[in-house]
Amino acid sequence: MIGIFDSGVGGLTVLRALREELPSADVVYFGDTKNAPYGERSREELSALTVAGLRLLQERGAERIVSACNSVSASLAVSLYDAFSLRHDQLIEMVGPTVSFFRGTTMRLAVCATPATVRSDIYGSAFRMIGKDVHSIAIPELAGAVESGAPEAEIKKIISGAFGGEKSFDVLILGCTHYPFASDVFRDVLGSSVTLFDPAEEVAQRAQKQFWPQEAGNGGTRFIISKDSERFRALAEELLPDEEYSVEVLE
Repeated sequence: MIGIFDSGVGGLTVLRALREELPSADVVYFGDTKNAPYGERSREELSALTVAGLRLLQERGAERIVSACNSVSASLAVSLYDAFSLRHDQLIEMVGPTVSFFRGTTMRLAVCATPATVRSDIYGSAFRMIGKDVHSIAIPELAGAVESGAPEAEIKKIISGAFGGEKSFDVLILGCTHYPFASDVFRDVLGSSVTLFDPAEEVAQRAQKQFWPQEAGNGGTRFIISKDSERFRALAEELLPDEEYSVEVLE
């Protein structure tokens, strides 16, 4: 069984992509809606929440993990191999597949993400390892606004404030799984000259390579959320309209 971990609704974009690549895999998804968003939290808080979330997934039968929350730093992801007795082929995070996709390209890159992700320099250090530069842009409050279902005008104000008049890049990597829900607003703010890149598809393709055929199952989906959320339920139904699933609320 594949476990997907996210702070809330963002990982649903990864699950949707995963279903395209592994339709028969059994999936248990934990969304920590009680503590979302993660992007403003300290490193210590992120560590505690991540360990608790992954432990829960393993207790519910997950043998392979997709960590869909970009705010979990790269050093935390590495330590999890030992903490949870995971092999490297059993854990996939968002950064590696993204960096691999741009290897050998000449496009000017930027990544927008939560303050926690930008502070950790996950993307910057990973791109430097392949000899590429990436401009990092923190967007405070956007993940929380998406999580809560804020009006489009509010989301546009947040995004516009983060970029100002700056567009010195060809591709903008959406470095938070919540951000694809605001893709239309990003395009409105940045214009057609900037290409948006959602890492979810590359992560799903990596999962197909690493997890198949071991994860051939019945295609079942179980959601676990730490606090009930009408927003989560509505987005799950919207993104997975033809799929049967169950929702367990921990509170």
